[in-house]
Amino acid sequence: MDPIPPEALLAAFPEPIRVIGERLRALVMDDVPDAIERVRPGWRLIGFDAPRREPEGDRRGRPAYFAYIAPERMHIHLGFEHGHLMSDPGRRLEGAGITRQVRWLTFLPFDEPDAAVINALLTEARRVALLSRAERFEEAMRAAAPVA
Repeated sequence: MDPIPPEALLAAFPEPIRVIGERLRALVMDDVPDAIERVRPGWRLIGFDAPRREPEGDRRGRPAYFAYIAPERMHIHLGFEHGHLMSDPGRRLEGAGITRQVRWLTFLPFDEPDAAVINALLTEARRVALLSRAERFEEAMRAAAPVA
């Protein structure tokens, strides 16, 4: 089966959503130029993988899924696969209490994504995704530890 171009996925949505989707794609590729972009038709989203520099641990050098763009009729999400472990000092990420691990930003028609905020979140998402499972487990344990 031939891959679906991201533009084709976005074309099925209203223009304001499509425009934000294209802007988000550009921000991801500007911030993470080596990202691998592909449509994941089963999930109806555009996923982004970060290549690993060298094989690590049990992942055998496979790219690390770190972000996605998920369009819907009324809004569009920029999401982060391991968002629960990401530093989010502005507390902008949504999804806590809804999902165990994924977090996202939601954009309504005519919203203008803040490039600086998105850049910081993409950098952090990529960092967390490229951690080994053991390192992610350590971060999760640190985050869950009671504050003294």
